[in-house]
Amino acid sequence: MSDFLKQFGEDLKNNVPGFIAVAVTEIKSGISYFSLSVDKKFDPELASAFNLEVVKAKLNAISALGLDDSIDDILISLNNQIHLIDVSENNEYFIYLAVDKKHANLGMSKALLNKYKQDIKSKI
Repeated sequence: MSDFLKQFGEDLKNNVPGFIAVAVTEIKSGISYFSLSVDKKFDPELASAFNLEVVKAKLNAISALGLDDSIDDILISLNNQIHLIDVSENNEYFIYLAVDKKHANLGMSKALLNKYKQDIKSKI
């Protein structure tokens, strides 16, 4: 599994303007399948662990409200960064992507993430 995830991470790093970090994390266990950061101070696995709680809380809210719906993505906009949490259609894993707000474009970041996640969708 690691080879296609490494390629996924490299594709994002090389093609998403303002790329900071990415992680792919299983929702049920919290295990990170893959992580990559261009900033030594930014730990995407730690960030994913905290964002896992956000994902679980939203999934619980959807269930409690009796909604027949699922999470597509969660956007967290900080002063200097954009954090995208893209949840898989089957709610088994999520992709966490952090980009620098000065160099990134939200629409392009989402489009490129969607493009490259198609490559891993059937393999996880």
